[in-house]
Amino acid sequence: MKKNNDKPKLRFPGFNDPWEQRKLGELADIVRGASPRPIQDPKWFNENSEVGWLRIADVTEQDGRIHHLEQHISELGQEKTRVLTKPHLLISIAATVGKPVVNYVKTGVHDGFLIFQNPKFDREFMFQWLEMFRPMWQKYGQPGSQVNLNSNLVKNQDIMLPSEDEQAKIGQFFSELDNLVTLHQRKLNHLQDKKKSLLQKMFPKNDEDFPELRFPGFTDPWEQRKLKQLANFAKGQGYSKNDLTDVGTPIILYGRLYTKYQSSISEVDTFAVPQSGSVYSTGEEVIVPASGETAEDIARASAVVKSGFLLGGDLNIIYPNKDISTIFLALSISNGKQQKELSKKAQGKSVVHVHNSDLEEVTISFPCKEEQEKIESVFAHLDNLITLHQRKLNHLQKQKKALLQQMFV
Repeated sequence: MKKNNDKPKLRFPGFNDPWEQRKLGELADIVRGASPRPIQDPKWFNENSEVGWLRIADVTEQDGRIHHLEQHISELGQEKTRVLTKPHLLISIAATVGKPVVNYVKTGVHDGFLIFQNPKFDREFMFQWLEMFRPMWQKYGQPGSQVNLNSNLVKNQDIMLPSEDEQAKIGQFFSELDNLVTLHQRKLNHLQDKKKSLLQKMFPKNDEDFPELRFPGFTDPWEQRKLKQLANFAKGQGYSKNDLTDVGTPIILYGRLYTKYQSSISEVDTFAVPQSGSVYSTGEEVIVPASGETAEDIARASAVVKSGFLLGGDLNIIYPNKDISTIFLALSISNGKQQKELSKKAQGKSVVHVHNSDLEEVTISFPCKEEQEKIESVFAHLDNLITLHQRKLNHLQKQKKALLQQMFV
């Protein structure tokens, strides 16, 4: 079906009527939340109260579906806010501007939200429409400035609306899709937490010579040496984001490292044209970003890269000797006392830096080569599972985005 101005491109069978244009203010009483002042005063809050306190932070943590609240508002505080006792739809007008929220618990509502009271629409349908429309609120802000949403702007926003039955059908469909996305996100979080826990248990803590968890048959203490005794060092070529192209040779820039946290990288979506003096990966080195937002980011981001990639964008390159394997070294640098030691060496304020000279002085604990390889196999398996679930999650999120565009006018 060709998309018309009053009909979506994709519809459920049995629905053919055109959608009707309305104003959001015609579909609900839109009122602002209220906050007691000064908000820092402890008298407004009581952990034993059955009424929660909805803050912007809760929206971010629970992605817009509020099922529990850490903070609770006192009876005195309730007199200074708007208290909801049944599920409601809200929209954020501060910080996460335009983010729709469904609140399922008793709560007082911060003045950074608008509340849709006495709604004349399917709540789930409107939640999904607001999610799709969220980028459009930016048109109410000046370029480079924070959008300032208010009740009048929201009330006067046009919306195309189908019948109540079609709203319910669309809302239920996207609710089920959201549940599927949440399920995959939880699986991904579980695997990431499991990896973090195993890293802590399979590497010695502090100055100990033995890890908490080992494979059967390995009982010898781990050896300790300065990294400069175990490896040689080099630097990557100075590529930047401006050098990236749509096609060419795959390249690793430091920003990729501290946003992905992978111990082994075999594919990337960034390319560049090789320059004179370019440095290529061989698959036998460990790369560590030389700068990042925090020292922890840098320490966590060490990785082994498949051979044939350009190494640029401010990278430290470590070539380990025969006593220590590459993936084990990458895992070791990004974990435990090695990570803490490296973090202490990082210098800077808004951006922190780590040099090869800092890496050389980090003390590395390591077992025999056979035990190193067994440890590597555990984390290689976990990384594969994490990558698989991340791809599934990305696919579902892209699928939802495409369906929102096709199922709404």
